[in-house]
Amino acid sequence: MLPTLIEIIDISIVNVSLGHIRGSLSAGIEESTWAITSYLVANAIIIPISGWLSRVFGRKRYLIFSISLFTISSFMCGSSWSMESLIFFRIIQGIGGGGLQPLSQAILLETFPVEKRGMAMAIYGIGIMFGPIIGPLLGGWITDNWSWQWIFYINLPIGVVSIIMALFFITDPPYMKRIKMKIDYAGIFFLVIGIGCLQVILDLGQRKEWFESDFISWLAVISVMSLAVFIIVELFFAEHPVVNLRLFKNISFSTGNIVMFFTFFNLFGSIVLLPIYLQTLMGYTATLAGLVLGPGGFATMITMPLAGRLITKINSKAILSFGIIICAYSTYLMSGFNLHADFYSIAWPRIVLGIGMGFTVIPLMTLAFSSIKKEEMGNATAIFNFLRNLGGSFGVALVTTMIARRSQFHQAHLVEHLTPFDTSYQIATSQASQFLQQKGFDAVTSQHGSLVAIYGQLMRQASMLSFNDAFYLLSILMVCTLPLMMLMKSSYPRISG
Repeated sequence: MLPTLIEIIDISIVNVSLGHIRGSLSAGIEESTWAITSYLVANAIIIPISGWLSRVFGRKRYLIFSISLFTISSFMCGSSWSMESLIFFRIIQGIGGGGLQPLSQAILLETFPVEKRGMAMAIYGIGIMFGPIIGPLLGGWITDNWSWQWIFYINLPIGVVSIIMALFFITDPPYMKRIKMKIDYAGIFFLVIGIGCLQVILDLGQRKEWFESDFISWLAVISVMSLAVFIIVELFFAEHPVVNLRLFKNISFSTGNIVMFFTFFNLFGSIVLLPIYLQTLMGYTATLAGLVLGPGGFATMITMPLAGRLITKINSKAILSFGIIICAYSTYLMSGFNLHADFYSIAWPRIVLGIGMGFTVIPLMTLAFSSIKKEEMGNATAIFNFLRNLGGSFGVALVTTMIARRSQFHQAHLVEHLTPFDTSYQIATSQASQFLQQKGFDAVTSQHGSLVAIYGQLMRQASMLSFNDAFYLLSILMVCTLPLMMLMKSSYPRISG
Protein backbone atom coordinates (compact mmCIF):
# COMPACT_ATOMS: atom_id res chain seq x y z
CA MET A 1 0.00 0.00 0.00
CA LEU A 2 2.80 2.45 0.87
CA PRO A 3 4.45 2.81 -2.57
CA THR A 4 1.03 3.06 -4.20
CA LEU A 5 0.02 5.74 -1.72
CA ILE A 6 3.01 8.00 -2.41
CA GLU A 7 2.54 7.51 -6.16
CA ILE A 8 -1.11 8.62 -5.96
CA ILE A 9 -0.32 11.54 -3.66
CA ASP A 10 2.35 12.73 -6.09
CA ILE A 11 -0.18 12.95 -8.94
CA SER A 12 -2.33 15.51 -7.11
CA ILE A 13 0.14 17.25 -4.81
CA VAL A 14 1.99 19.08 -7.61
CA ASN A 15 -1.20 20.70 -8.95
CA VAL A 16 -1.60 22.77 -5.80
CA SER A 17 2.03 23.94 -5.78
CA LEU A 18 2.37 24.69 -9.50
CA GLY A 19 2.12 28.46 -9.05
CA HIS A 20 4.96 28.49 -6.50
CA ILE A 21 7.08 26.21 -8.69
CA ARG A 22 6.51 28.48 -11.69
CA GLY A 23 7.56 31.56 -9.75
CA SER A 24 10.60 29.92 -8.18
CA LEU A 25 11.94 28.56 -11.48
CA SER A 26 10.94 31.62 -13.55
CA ALA A 27 8.75 29.61 -15.94
CA GLY A 28 5.63 30.47 -17.92
CA ILE A 29 2.23 28.86 -17.45
CA GLU A 30 2.48 26.73 -20.61
CA GLU A 31 5.96 25.51 -19.71
CA SER A 32 5.09 24.73 -16.10
CA THR A 33 2.14 22.50 -17.01
CA TRP A 34 4.65 20.07 -18.53
CA ALA A 35 5.74 19.28 -14.97
CA ILE A 36 2.37 17.53 -14.66
CA THR A 37 1.98 16.31 -18.24
CA SER A 38 5.45 14.73 -18.40
CA TYR A 39 4.74 12.66 -15.28
CA LEU A 40 1.34 11.53 -16.57
CA VAL A 41 2.75 10.53 -19.97
CA ALA A 42 5.59 8.48 -18.47
CA ASN A 43 3.17 6.94 -15.97
CA ALA A 44 0.65 6.01 -18.67
CA ILE A 45 3.34 4.33 -20.79
CA ILE A 46 4.74 2.16 -17.99
CA ILE A 47 1.44 0.98 -16.45
CA PRO A 48 0.33 -1.34 -19.30
CA ILE A 49 3.77 -2.96 -19.65
CA SER A 50 4.43 -3.39 -15.92
CA GLY A 51 3.18 -6.98 -16.01
CA TRP A 52 5.63 -7.83 -18.80
CA LEU A 53 8.50 -6.06 -17.02
CA SER A 54 7.84 -8.04 -13.84
CA ARG A 55 8.09 -11.28 -15.84
CA VAL A 56 11.35 -10.19 -17.48
CA PHE A 57 13.11 -8.92 -14.33
CA GLY A 58 11.22 -10.79 -11.60
CA ARG A 59 8.40 -9.05 -9.77
CA LYS A 60 10.12 -8.43 -6.43
CA ARG A 61 13.23 -7.11 -8.16
CA TYR A 62 11.16 -4.86 -10.43
CA LEU A 63 9.04 -3.61 -7.50
CA ILE A 64 12.11 -2.65 -5.47
CA PHE A 65 13.67 -1.03 -8.55
CA SER A 66 10.49 1.01 -9.19
CA ILE A 67 10.28 2.22 -5.59
CA SER A 68 14.00 3.09 -5.61
CA LEU A 69 13.75 4.98 -8.91
CA PHE A 70 10.66 6.85 -7.70
CA THR A 71 12.35 7.78 -4.41
CA ILE A 72 15.63 8.93 -5.98
CA SER A 73 13.85 10.92 -8.71
CA SER A 74 11.66 12.55 -6.00
CA PHE A 75 14.83 13.86 -4.36
CA MET A 76 16.10 15.11 -7.72
CA CYS A 77 12.74 16.82 -8.44
CA GLY A 78 13.05 18.72 -5.18
CA SER A 79 16.63 19.65 -6.08
CA SER A 80 15.76 20.88 -9.59
CA TRP A 81 17.52 24.06 -10.68
CA SER A 82 15.33 24.85 -13.69
CA MET A 83 11.96 23.94 -15.18
CA GLU A 84 13.70 21.79 -17.80
CA SER A 85 15.48 19.74 -15.13
CA LEU A 86 12.24 19.37 -13.15
CA ILE A 87 10.41 18.09 -16.23
CA PHE A 88 13.22 15.59 -16.91
CA PHE A 89 13.18 14.24 -13.35
CA ARG A 90 9.36 14.12 -13.39
CA ILE A 91 9.61 11.82 -16.43
CA ILE A 92 11.96 9.55 -14.47
CA GLN A 93 9.60 9.71 -11.51
CA GLY A 94 6.67 8.72 -13.73
CA ILE A 95 8.65 5.75 -15.06
CA GLY A 96 9.35 4.63 -11.49
CA GLY A 97 5.80 5.21 -10.30
CA GLY A 98 4.02 3.59 -13.25
CA GLY A 99 4.48 0.03 -12.03
CA LEU A 100 3.66 0.59 -8.35
CA GLN A 101 -0.14 0.34 -8.50
CA PRO A 102 -0.51 -2.70 -10.79
CA LEU A 103 2.33 -4.57 -9.03
CA SER A 104 0.86 -3.95 -5.57
CA GLN A 105 -2.60 -4.99 -6.75
CA ALA A 106 -1.28 -8.16 -8.43
CA ILE A 107 0.60 -9.17 -5.26
CA LEU A 108 -2.55 -8.77 -3.16
CA LEU A 109 -4.80 -10.64 -5.57
CA GLU A 110 -2.38 -13.54 -5.78
CA THR A 111 -1.67 -13.67 -2.04
CA PHE A 112 -5.28 -13.92 -0.87
CA PRO A 113 -7.74 -16.67 -1.93
CA VAL A 114 -10.80 -15.62 -3.94
CA GLU A 115 -13.13 -15.55 -0.92
CA LYS A 116 -10.81 -13.11 0.93
CA ARG A 117 -9.88 -10.85 -1.98
CA GLY A 118 -12.79 -8.47 -1.38
CA MET A 119 -11.71 -7.53 2.12
CA ALA A 120 -8.03 -7.44 1.13
CA MET A 121 -8.77 -5.03 -1.72
CA ALA A 122 -11.03 -2.99 0.58
CA ILE A 123 -8.20 -2.45 3.06
CA TYR A 124 -5.83 -1.69 0.18
CA GLY A 125 -8.47 0.67 -1.26
CA ILE A 126 -8.56 2.66 1.98
CA GLY A 127 -4.94 3.59 1.37
CA ILE A 128 -5.66 4.36 -2.28
CA MET A 129 -8.54 6.69 -1.42
CA PHE A 130 -6.47 8.41 1.27
CA GLY A 131 -4.07 9.69 -1.40
CA PRO A 132 -6.47 12.02 -3.29
CA ILE A 133 -7.78 13.33 0.06
CA ILE A 134 -4.46 14.19 1.66
CA GLY A 135 -2.58 15.14 -1.55
CA PRO A 136 -4.05 18.62 -2.24
CA LEU A 137 -4.29 19.53 1.46
CA LEU A 138 -0.75 18.38 2.18
CA GLY A 139 0.59 20.10 -0.93
CA GLY A 140 -1.00 23.41 0.01
CA TRP A 141 0.16 23.26 3.63
CA ILE A 142 3.74 22.27 2.76
CA THR A 143 4.03 24.93 0.08
CA ASP A 144 2.65 27.68 2.32
CA ASN A 145 4.65 26.77 5.44
CA TRP A 146 7.88 25.30 4.03
CA SER A 147 8.64 25.38 0.32
CA TRP A 148 7.51 23.53 -2.82
CA GLN A 149 10.66 21.34 -2.76
CA TRP A 150 9.30 19.50 0.28
CA ILE A 151 6.33 18.10 -1.65
CA PHE A 152 8.96 15.83 -3.24
CA TYR A 153 11.23 15.34 -0.24
CA ILE A 154 8.41 13.85 1.87
CA ASN A 155 8.49 10.82 -0.44
CA LEU A 156 11.99 9.88 0.73
CA PRO A 157 11.27 8.32 4.17
CA ILE A 158 8.16 6.53 2.86
CA GLY A 159 10.12 5.20 -0.09
CA VAL A 160 12.92 3.90 2.15
CA VAL A 161 10.44 2.15 4.46
CA SER A 162 8.68 0.65 1.42
CA ILE A 163 11.97 -0.73 0.06
CA ILE A 164 12.85 -2.32 3.41
CA MET A 165 9.40 -3.91 3.75
CA ALA A 166 9.49 -5.21 0.18
CA LEU A 167 12.90 -6.79 0.82
CA PHE A 168 11.71 -8.64 3.90
CA PHE A 169 8.05 -9.44 3.20
CA ILE A 170 7.55 -9.77 -0.59
CA THR A 171 8.37 -13.07 -2.26
CA ASP A 172 7.88 -14.16 -5.86
CA PRO A 173 5.77 -17.25 -6.51
CA PRO A 174 7.49 -19.89 -8.69
CA TYR A 175 5.74 -18.74 -11.87
CA MET A 176 6.87 -15.12 -11.35
CA LYS A 177 10.60 -15.78 -11.14
CA ARG A 178 12.75 -13.96 -13.66
CA ILE A 179 12.53 -15.66 -17.06
CA LYS A 180 14.39 -15.17 -20.32
CA MET A 181 12.21 -14.19 -23.26
CA LYS A 182 12.52 -12.50 -26.60
CA ILE A 183 11.92 -8.78 -26.14
CA ASP A 184 8.94 -7.38 -28.04
CA TYR A 185 10.71 -4.30 -29.37
CA ALA A 186 8.01 -3.46 -31.93
CA GLY A 187 5.24 -3.70 -29.35
CA ILE A 188 7.10 -1.49 -26.88
CA PHE A 189 7.91 1.11 -29.57
CA PHE A 190 4.35 1.48 -30.88
CA LEU A 191 2.86 1.41 -27.37
CA VAL A 192 5.18 4.19 -26.17
CA ILE A 193 4.41 6.37 -29.19
CA GLY A 194 0.65 5.68 -29.17
CA ILE A 195 0.03 6.09 -25.44
CA GLY A 196 2.45 9.00 -25.09
CA CYS A 197 0.73 10.99 -27.85
CA LEU A 198 -2.72 10.11 -26.50
CA GLN A 199 -1.89 11.31 -22.99
CA VAL A 200 -0.50 14.61 -24.32
CA ILE A 201 -3.68 15.09 -26.38
CA LEU A 202 -5.91 14.53 -23.35
CA ASP A 203 -3.85 16.81 -21.11
CA LEU A 204 -3.31 19.71 -23.52
CA GLY A 205 -6.25 19.35 -25.93
CA GLN A 206 -8.55 21.95 -24.39
CA ARG A 207 -5.79 24.55 -24.03
CA LYS A 208 -4.80 23.98 -27.68
CA GLU A 209 -8.44 24.13 -28.93
CA TRP A 210 -8.32 20.43 -29.80
CA PHE A 211 -8.26 19.68 -33.51
CA GLU A 212 -8.07 23.34 -34.48
CA SER A 213 -4.42 22.93 -33.49
CA ASP A 214 -2.11 21.26 -36.01
CA PHE A 215 -0.04 19.96 -33.09
CA ILE A 216 -3.01 18.08 -31.59
CA SER A 217 -4.21 16.86 -35.00
CA TRP A 218 -0.84 15.35 -35.85
CA LEU A 219 -0.55 13.76 -32.42
CA ALA A 220 -4.01 12.20 -32.92
CA VAL A 221 -3.02 10.71 -36.28
CA ILE A 222 0.24 9.34 -34.88
CA SER A 223 -1.53 7.94 -31.81
CA VAL A 224 -4.29 6.17 -33.76
CA MET A 225 -1.88 4.67 -36.28
CA SER A 226 0.61 3.57 -33.60
CA LEU A 227 -2.05 1.92 -31.42
CA ALA A 228 -3.57 0.16 -34.44
CA VAL A 229 -0.18 -1.27 -35.42
CA PHE A 230 0.47 -2.16 -31.75
CA ILE A 231 -2.73 -4.24 -31.57
CA ILE A 232 -1.84 -6.08 -34.80
CA VAL A 233 1.73 -6.78 -33.61
CA GLU A 234 0.60 -8.03 -30.19
CA LEU A 235 -2.13 -10.32 -31.55
CA PHE A 236 -0.42 -11.82 -34.57
CA PHE A 237 3.36 -11.35 -34.54
CA ALA A 238 4.78 -11.06 -30.99
CA GLU A 239 6.05 -14.32 -29.52
CA HIS A 240 5.98 -12.84 -26.01
CA PRO A 241 3.66 -9.80 -26.26
CA VAL A 242 4.41 -6.90 -23.98
CA VAL A 243 0.65 -6.68 -23.27
CA ASN A 244 -1.40 -9.86 -23.54
CA LEU A 245 -4.48 -8.52 -25.33
CA ARG A 246 -5.99 -12.02 -25.49
CA LEU A 247 -7.14 -11.49 -21.92
CA PHE A 248 -10.00 -9.49 -23.40
CA LYS A 249 -11.51 -12.78 -24.58
CA ASN A 250 -12.58 -13.13 -20.95
CA ILE A 251 -15.97 -11.37 -21.02
CA SER A 252 -16.05 -10.60 -17.30
CA PHE A 253 -12.59 -9.04 -17.45
CA SER A 254 -13.41 -7.02 -20.58
CA THR A 255 -16.69 -5.80 -19.12
CA GLY A 256 -15.01 -4.96 -15.82
CA ASN A 257 -12.48 -2.79 -17.65
CA ILE A 258 -15.25 -0.90 -19.47
CA VAL A 259 -17.17 -0.29 -16.24
CA MET A 260 -13.98 0.80 -14.44
CA PHE A 261 -13.20 3.19 -17.31
CA PHE A 262 -16.55 4.97 -16.93
CA THR A 263 -16.48 4.80 -13.13
CA PHE A 264 -13.26 6.81 -13.02
CA PHE A 265 -14.50 8.92 -15.93
CA ASN A 266 -17.32 9.92 -13.58
CA LEU A 267 -15.13 10.26 -10.48
CA PHE A 268 -12.32 12.35 -11.97
CA GLY A 269 -14.73 14.43 -14.05
CA SER A 270 -16.76 15.38 -10.99
CA ILE A 271 -13.88 16.01 -8.57
CA VAL A 272 -12.21 18.25 -11.15
CA LEU A 273 -15.41 20.23 -11.75
CA LEU A 274 -16.25 20.75 -8.08
CA PRO A 275 -13.22 22.86 -7.08
CA ILE A 276 -13.53 24.94 -10.26
CA TYR A 277 -17.21 25.59 -9.55
CA LEU A 278 -16.53 26.42 -5.90
CA GLN A 279 -13.57 28.74 -6.49
CA THR A 280 -14.68 30.54 -9.67
CA LEU A 281 -18.42 30.90 -9.05
CA MET A 282 -18.95 30.53 -5.31
CA GLY A 283 -15.88 32.40 -4.02
CA TYR A 284 -14.49 29.49 -1.98
CA THR A 285 -10.84 29.42 -1.00
CA ALA A 286 -8.68 26.42 -1.92
CA THR A 287 -8.90 25.20 1.69
CA LEU A 288 -12.71 25.39 1.77
CA ALA A 289 -12.90 23.63 -1.60
CA GLY A 290 -10.70 20.87 -0.17
CA LEU A 291 -13.05 20.56 2.81
CA VAL A 292 -15.93 19.95 0.40
CA LEU A 293 -14.02 17.15 -1.35
CA GLY A 294 -12.60 15.57 1.79
CA PRO A 295 -15.76 14.03 3.33
CA GLY A 296 -16.45 12.14 0.11
CA GLY A 297 -13.05 10.47 0.31
CA PHE A 298 -13.64 9.50 3.93
CA ALA A 299 -17.06 8.10 2.95
CA THR A 300 -15.31 5.81 0.46
CA MET A 301 -12.80 4.71 3.11
CA ILE A 302 -15.66 3.76 5.42
CA THR A 303 -17.80 1.95 2.84
CA MET A 304 -14.97 -0.04 1.22
CA PRO A 305 -14.55 -2.46 4.17
CA LEU A 306 -18.34 -2.80 4.34
CA ALA A 307 -18.44 -3.68 0.63
CA GLY A 308 -15.57 -6.12 1.16
CA ARG A 309 -17.57 -7.94 3.83
CA LEU A 310 -20.83 -7.87 1.87
CA ILE A 311 -19.38 -9.61 -1.18
CA THR A 312 -18.79 -12.66 1.03
CA LYS A 313 -22.54 -12.77 1.70
CA ILE A 314 -24.27 -11.27 -1.38
CA ASN A 315 -23.80 -11.67 -5.14
CA SER A 316 -21.15 -9.13 -6.19
CA LYS A 317 -23.19 -8.07 -9.24
CA ALA A 318 -25.99 -6.81 -6.98
CA ILE A 319 -23.55 -4.75 -4.88
CA LEU A 320 -21.87 -3.39 -8.02
CA SER A 321 -25.21 -2.39 -9.57
CA PHE A 322 -26.15 -0.61 -6.33
CA GLY A 323 -22.82 1.25 -6.33
CA ILE A 324 -23.22 2.38 -9.95
CA ILE A 325 -26.73 3.68 -9.25
CA ILE A 326 -25.46 5.64 -6.22
CA CYS A 327 -22.58 7.13 -8.25
CA ALA A 328 -24.97 8.16 -11.03
CA TYR A 329 -27.41 9.63 -8.49
CA SER A 330 -24.64 11.68 -6.87
CA THR A 331 -23.66 13.41 -10.11
CA TYR A 332 -27.36 13.90 -10.89
CA LEU A 333 -27.61 15.77 -7.57
CA MET A 334 -24.61 17.88 -8.61
CA SER A 335 -26.39 18.82 -11.84
CA GLY A 336 -28.86 20.71 -9.61
CA PHE A 337 -26.24 23.05 -8.11
CA ASN A 338 -26.91 26.78 -8.35
CA LEU A 339 -25.28 30.07 -7.39
CA HIS A 340 -27.01 30.11 -3.99
CA ALA A 341 -26.10 26.60 -2.79
CA ASP A 342 -24.76 26.40 0.77
CA PHE A 343 -21.78 24.35 1.95
CA TYR A 344 -23.76 21.29 3.05
CA SER A 345 -25.85 21.22 -0.14
CA ILE A 346 -22.59 20.95 -2.10
CA ALA A 347 -20.76 18.57 0.26
CA TRP A 348 -23.63 16.04 0.48
CA PRO A 349 -23.56 14.90 -3.20
CA ARG A 350 -19.78 14.46 -2.88
CA ILE A 351 -20.36 12.24 0.17
CA VAL A 352 -22.95 10.25 -1.80
CA LEU A 353 -20.40 9.80 -4.60
CA GLY A 354 -17.87 8.55 -2.04
CA ILE A 355 -20.38 5.97 -0.78
CA GLY A 356 -21.12 4.88 -4.34
CA MET A 357 -17.41 4.48 -5.13
CA GLY A 358 -16.95 2.23 -2.10
CA PHE A 359 -19.74 -0.07 -3.29
CA THR A 360 -18.48 0.02 -6.90
CA VAL A 361 -14.72 -0.48 -6.89
CA ILE A 362 -14.46 -3.53 -4.60
CA PRO A 363 -17.11 -5.78 -6.24
CA LEU A 364 -15.95 -4.60 -9.67
CA MET A 365 -12.37 -5.75 -9.05
CA THR A 366 -13.65 -9.02 -7.56
CA LEU A 367 -15.77 -9.75 -10.64
CA ALA A 368 -13.15 -8.65 -13.15
CA PHE A 369 -10.33 -10.76 -11.70
CA SER A 370 -12.31 -13.74 -10.41
CA SER A 371 -11.61 -15.90 -13.48
CA ILE A 372 -8.07 -14.64 -14.24
CA LYS A 373 -5.29 -17.17 -13.70
CA LYS A 374 -2.64 -16.22 -11.16
CA GLU A 375 0.03 -16.45 -13.86
CA GLU A 376 -1.75 -13.69 -15.80
CA MET A 377 -2.63 -11.52 -12.80
CA GLY A 378 0.26 -9.08 -13.31
CA ASN A 379 -0.70 -8.46 -16.92
CA ALA A 380 -4.39 -8.19 -16.00
CA THR A 381 -3.84 -5.63 -13.22
CA ALA A 382 -1.61 -3.59 -15.57
CA ILE A 383 -4.38 -3.39 -18.18
CA PHE A 384 -7.01 -2.70 -15.52
CA ASN A 385 -5.04 0.16 -13.93
CA PHE A 386 -4.18 1.61 -17.32
CA LEU A 387 -7.82 1.78 -18.43
CA ARG A 388 -8.81 3.17 -15.04
CA ASN A 389 -6.30 6.03 -15.38
CA LEU A 390 -7.27 6.52 -19.02
CA GLY A 391 -10.92 6.83 -17.98
CA GLY A 392 -9.96 9.56 -15.53
CA SER A 393 -7.98 11.41 -18.22
CA PHE A 394 -10.86 11.20 -20.70
CA GLY A 395 -13.29 12.38 -18.01
CA VAL A 396 -11.20 15.44 -17.17
CA ALA A 397 -10.69 16.27 -20.87
CA LEU A 398 -14.42 15.99 -21.63
CA VAL A 399 -15.74 18.06 -18.72
CA THR A 400 -13.21 20.87 -19.12
CA THR A 401 -14.02 21.10 -22.83
CA MET A 402 -17.73 20.92 -22.13
CA ILE A 403 -17.55 23.75 -19.59
CA ALA A 404 -15.84 26.01 -22.13
CA ARG A 405 -18.16 25.17 -25.03
CA ARG A 406 -21.48 25.01 -23.16
CA SER A 407 -20.69 28.25 -21.34
CA GLN A 408 -20.47 29.99 -24.72
CA PHE A 409 -23.73 28.34 -25.82
CA HIS A 410 -25.64 29.47 -22.73
CA GLN A 411 -24.13 32.94 -22.92
CA ALA A 412 -25.37 33.34 -26.49
CA HIS A 413 -28.82 32.09 -25.47
CA LEU A 414 -29.16 34.25 -22.36
CA VAL A 415 -27.93 37.44 -24.01
CA GLU A 416 -30.94 37.33 -26.32
CA HIS A 417 -33.03 38.51 -23.36
CA LEU A 418 -30.84 41.54 -22.62
CA THR A 419 -32.77 43.99 -24.78
CA PRO A 420 -34.34 47.36 -23.98
CA PHE A 421 -37.72 45.77 -24.77
CA ASP A 422 -37.47 43.19 -21.99
CA THR A 423 -39.31 44.40 -18.86
CA SER A 424 -37.11 42.46 -16.40
CA TYR A 425 -34.00 43.86 -18.04
CA GLN A 426 -35.34 47.42 -17.79
CA ILE A 427 -36.14 46.99 -14.08
CA ALA A 428 -32.74 45.42 -13.32
CA THR A 429 -30.74 48.15 -15.08
CA SER A 430 -32.77 50.85 -13.39
CA GLN A 431 -32.29 49.35 -9.93
CA ALA A 432 -28.55 48.81 -10.48
CA SER A 433 -28.12 52.37 -11.78
CA GLN A 434 -30.00 53.83 -8.79
CA PHE A 435 -27.87 51.78 -6.39
CA LEU A 436 -24.65 53.09 -7.94
CA GLN A 437 -25.91 56.69 -7.86
CA GLN A 438 -26.63 56.26 -4.16
CA LYS A 439 -22.98 55.25 -3.75
CA GLY A 440 -21.92 58.60 -5.25
CA PHE A 441 -21.44 57.83 -8.97
CA ASP A 442 -22.77 60.18 -11.62
CA ALA A 443 -25.69 59.20 -13.87
CA VAL A 444 -23.60 58.23 -16.94
CA THR A 445 -21.13 56.12 -14.92
CA SER A 446 -23.99 54.51 -13.01
CA GLN A 447 -25.78 53.57 -16.25
CA HIS A 448 -22.62 52.04 -17.69
CA GLY A 449 -21.83 50.28 -14.41
CA SER A 450 -25.30 48.75 -14.27
CA LEU A 451 -24.78 47.18 -17.71
CA VAL A 452 -21.40 45.77 -16.65
CA ALA A 453 -22.87 44.30 -13.47
CA ILE A 454 -25.78 42.67 -15.30
CA TYR A 455 -23.49 41.20 -17.95
CA GLY A 456 -21.24 39.84 -15.19
CA GLN A 457 -24.24 38.08 -13.67
CA LEU A 458 -25.15 36.71 -17.09
CA MET A 459 -21.64 35.23 -17.43
CA ARG A 460 -21.96 33.58 -14.02
CA GLN A 461 -25.34 32.12 -14.90
CA ALA A 462 -24.05 30.82 -18.25
CA SER A 463 -21.08 29.20 -16.53
CA MET A 464 -23.35 27.67 -13.87
CA LEU A 465 -25.58 26.14 -16.54
CA SER A 466 -22.54 24.64 -18.26
CA PHE A 467 -21.55 22.95 -14.98
CA ASN A 468 -25.09 21.57 -14.66
CA ASP A 469 -24.85 20.14 -18.19
CA ALA A 470 -21.48 18.49 -17.49
CA PHE A 471 -22.64 16.87 -14.24
CA TYR A 472 -25.82 15.64 -15.94
CA LEU A 473 -23.84 14.04 -18.77
CA LEU A 474 -21.60 12.25 -16.26
CA SER A 475 -24.71 10.88 -14.56
CA ILE A 476 -26.17 9.58 -17.84
CA LEU A 477 -22.90 7.92 -18.87
CA MET A 478 -22.71 6.15 -15.52
CA VAL A 479 -26.26 4.80 -15.85
CA CYS A 480 -25.41 3.47 -19.32
CA THR A 481 -22.97 0.98 -17.76
CA LEU A 482 -25.75 -0.85 -15.88
CA PRO A 483 -26.76 -3.13 -18.82
CA LEU A 484 -23.17 -4.40 -18.91
CA MET A 485 -23.84 -6.22 -15.62
CA MET A 486 -25.63 -8.92 -17.62
CA LEU A 487 -22.36 -9.79 -19.39
CA MET A 488 -20.35 -10.38 -16.22
CA LYS A 489 -20.09 -13.81 -14.66
CA SER A 490 -21.99 -13.90 -11.37
CA SER A 491 -19.90 -14.12 -8.22
CA TYR A 492 -21.77 -15.74 -5.35
CA PRO A 493 -20.35 -15.94 -1.83
CA ARG A 494 -18.48 -19.10 -0.98
CA ILE A 495 -19.87 -20.94 2.02
CA SER A 496 -17.22 -22.89 3.89
CA GLY A 497 -17.84 -26.14 5.72
